[in-house]
Amino acid sequence: MARVFTFKGKTIEELQAMKLEEVAKLLKSRPRRAILRMSASYKEILKKAERSKKTGKAVRTHTREAVILPGWVGMKFAVYNGKAFQELNIGPEMIGHRLGEFAYTVKHVVHSAPGIRATRGSKFLAVK
Repeated sequence: MARVFTFKGKTIEELQAMKLEEVAKLLKSRPRRAILRMSASYKEILKKAERSKKTGKAVRTHTREAVILPGWVGMKFAVYNGKAFQELNIGPEMIGHRLGEFAYTVKHVVHSAPGIRATRGSKFLAVK
């Protein structure tokens, strides 16, 4: 049996049919505040998202603090991480989170073996 995703007891279809203010009441306080105050950059990303629904292209944005809305589920966003745009496919479990949470700004550092004559202690390590 397939499991249906719900957010605070509402299905995706019910959430997408709701107005923005009604969706904001279901969110936690910090994302609710961001949606209700809606900065100019947030309004711009809403317009871009509406245009993108028609074209199917990814929405390119620098607005990492934008809260993911139910109407964006299934869309693609390209979020700037400080160096390049990372593409995200918005899923239902991302509702209420910020775009920047899914576009990491730093990579995991993987160090290689120390070089020749790097330090006194490195002479006991296996050399590749």
